Amino acid sequence: MCGRFTLTAPEELLADTFGLDAAPALSPRYNVAPTQAIAVVREPAEGAPRSLGFLTWGSVRPSKGLRRGPLVINVRSEGLGGSSAFGEAFALRRCLVPADGFYEWTGVRSSRRPYYLRLRDGRPFGFAALWEPGNPGSCVILTTGANELVRELHPRMPVILAPDDHRRWLAPCTPRSALAGVCRPYPAGDMTAYPVGGQVGDPRVDTPDCIRRVATLFD
Repeated sequence: MCGRFTLTAPEELLADTFGLDAAPALSPRYNVAPTQAIAVVREPAEGAPRSLGFLTWGSVRPSKGLRRGPLVINVRSEGLGGSSAFGEAFALRRCLVPADGFYEWTGVRSSRRPYYLRLRDGRPFGFAALWEPGNPGSCVILTTGANELVRELHPRMPVILAPDDHRRWLAPCTPRSALAGVCRPYPAGDMTAYPVGGQVGDPRVDTPDCIRRVATLFD
């Protein structure tokens, strides 16, 4: 599951990480939420320069008997195929969502505690995502089974792609069969997590305080 994430890395580092020709002009985001515009990296054609644009996070899919189905922000990577709702997007419209951390909640509903998860080296990374056409268009983030670290908080986690997999994921000509091993849990040893304040649950709050570590009963 991925319902909130951050993107605060320097613009030059983002350009280097995602193979962009120019550093994007982005403001730091500490609490990116569904229905908001988010940055995405796409490769319009094989060998063409990668581009960074903006799409709405969350896609509305048709639902049986309804004109509009529920808003979908995450899609399970397992079983994506031609017959699934996002099968065509998996085949033709893959993208990366730049991020440098994400939030997960744990505990009973009345006292859920948010945690912030990121890479140990603090570098930005890319979520595997699919996009749908429209004005401005929309996207969903793929999930997979959680690694040992995330499993303490939630049974699933967003698909974080290793830099060596970016090219294969973005290339329009990459067949689906060649992507089978890409959507896997990111190594737990390369990640870290710590508790943060409950204000991150409010999408109107988008400040550095969202990622500030807070004490727990066990600290």
